[in-house]
Amino acid sequence: MRIISGTNKGRRISPPKNLPVRPTTDRAKEALFNILSHQYDFEGCTVLDLFAGTGNISYEFASRGVTAITAVDQQAQCIQFIAKTSDSLSFPITPIRASVERFLERLHSSYTFIFADPPYAYTFDAYENLIDIIFQHKALAKNGLLIVEHAEQVDLSNLPYFTSARSYGGCVFSFFEK
Repeated sequence: MRIISGTNKGRRISPPKNLPVRPTTDRAKEALFNILSHQYDFEGCTVLDLFAGTGNISYEFASRGVTAITAVDQQAQCIQFIAKTSDSLSFPITPIRASVERFLERLHSSYTFIFADPPYAYTFDAYENLIDIIFQHKALAKNGLLIVEHAEQVDLSNLPYFTSARSYGGCVFSFFEK
């Protein structure tokens, strides 16, 4: 796993092999950030990384200049790894150990970008519930973007606020805006 661009471009991150995660591939991450960097200036943006896992997406946003990132995962070892890595790189990442749904139900902030990468075993109803909670609790800032990573067998195009999807290998990024 490596950071694609920004101040830490090319830096390799080596998470422990025992983490219960499926990190976004470098190829898919590079494609996603090519899309985002052509549409957004990351300076002044805020990011919420849900199901953060290794923190892969958070590190990429931080390397590109985002100064406020919250990474949420319920696995203690994932949060410990994110905290250790972000401290060593002086990244502005706040790791929080919590169930994503419970975290969102108590949330009183909004973010420019929300990236959600639930387990691929997530059901369609769970995706629908996650997206509903995000929009009901106004977690997405005005002109913000929700990005949901999922398997290509899942089709989220009929859900409210869906705008587009991009497929890279076996993963798909679905985009949602208010």
